[in-house]
Amino acid sequence: MKFFSVFFLAGILLLGRCAKGPEPYGAIPSERQLAWHEMEYYMFVHFTVNTFTDKEWGYGDESPEVFNPTELDCRQWARVAKEAGMKGIIITAKHHDGFCLWPSKYTDHCVKNSPWRNGKGDVLQELRKACDEYGLKMGIYLSPWDRNSSVYATPEYIQYYRNQLTELLTNYGDIFEIWFDGANGGDGYYGGAREKRRIDNSTYYDWPNTIKIVRKLQPNAVIFSDAGPDVRWVGNESGLGSMTNWCLLNRDGMYPGGPFENILGEGQEDGKYWVPAEVDVSIRPGWFWHQKEDSLVKSPEKLLEIFYTSIGRNSNLLLNVPPDKRGLINERDIESLMGFKQLLEKEFANELARGKKVTASDSRGRRYSPANVNDGNPDTYWATNDGVTSAELVIDLGEETEVNRILLQEYIRLGQRVQEFSVETFSGNRWIPLIEGTTIGYKVIRKFPSVMASKIKVNILKSKACPVISNIELYKAPEE
Repeated sequence: MKFFSVFFLAGILLLGRCAKGPEPYGAIPSERQLAWHEMEYYMFVHFTVNTFTDKEWGYGDESPEVFNPTELDCRQWARVAKEAGMKGIIITAKHHDGFCLWPSKYTDHCVKNSPWRNGKGDVLQELRKACDEYGLKMGIYLSPWDRNSSVYATPEYIQYYRNQLTELLTNYGDIFEIWFDGANGGDGYYGGAREKRRIDNSTYYDWPNTIKIVRKLQPNAVIFSDAGPDVRWVGNESGLGSMTNWCLLNRDGMYPGGPFENILGEGQEDGKYWVPAEVDVSIRPGWFWHQKEDSLVKSPEKLLEIFYTSIGRNSNLLLNVPPDKRGLINERDIESLMGFKQLLEKEFANELARGKKVTASDSRGRRYSPANVNDGNPDTYWATNDGVTSAELVIDLGEETEVNRILLQEYIRLGQRVQEFSVETFSGNRWIPLIEGTTIGYKVIRKFPSVMASKIKVNILKSKACPVISNIELYKAPEE
């Protein structure tokens, strides 16, 4: 009998360890998308002839000779990005004016005909070296619209565009993101024609075959546009992600610049594809540097607010920081960025949940224990048994502790599942509601008024399949 008990206990423990894991549910991220999610926060650099003409959208008739940043230092850009806590830089290699920041062999409208570096310079090459030095990833923006090109709106332009894209994807090392926007035609210089040209943006660019070029030359790069295919626009340029934010989208039939803004913020719960949202916003009112906006740089406090409405709402944050005429990030922008970093450090200085006892109303087995949600390991997670789509997790803080922030993450390798959740605090021998929410995804961070809590309960109220939660963190941030 004694031996039977020992073997029985051993069998129970073995079953706990070997419980079959959940199957993926719905669309799941690719490896390149998973790497993109982990980027979270990176810099946008709008820099071209517009910097020198004081315009937002150049007409295409600007002389290359106006481009002459006398102190251009990509190492300074990279150093600022690194010190600010960013993980990469995406640069406007070509904006709508058609001016190229690299010596393209397909146009004269580029740096090789500027006085900068005596026509021998290459901004992208200098940025590549700077990013490598500071351990940053590099991304590229290539505008589909070209107000300089004489062949824009003709079939010939598509080959021209792809030739330039090929230059960028073969000459500048690994690229983490290719950025295609939806600016598609209008008035321009067009090689001297000075006319308005319109295109059918649903068909003109033949995006499927352009995407094939990216996949072939840079298989690890994600592609951004209104329609993805890898990352979608959030639908505004205000730094505002949606509280309900599915990483899912039915992107078939969608294209850059199409009439899809009404669905881009929230995504689609029934989406067939994994296409998460990116929040793009500028630190200034405009995208390019203008001296008159030096006094209008967003404050550290405003940037912190944007952090919570972007990264805190299951989106990545692409923050534009435009270099000035010198070719340097302006001192006022740097001051704000570093102030923002200091605020972030204070917000998340002391994590309160790590290593605390966690219990759950249901658990799949030892391998998927509730203890996985606060072990600091992103590769472990808590899961319920199949068919259990509502459950609760309780974190025992051990004593009354002041709390006002909670961070939640799903194990998105298995899909985005949670549809509704709530958080409660245990104080004075009763559970008190704190917040309610809908989606989680890669990461959500929610603020609430400071409470004294001995326990925090996370209720998964509704989930498409058994919930898979990889991380829960609690903080006491300074009062606003």
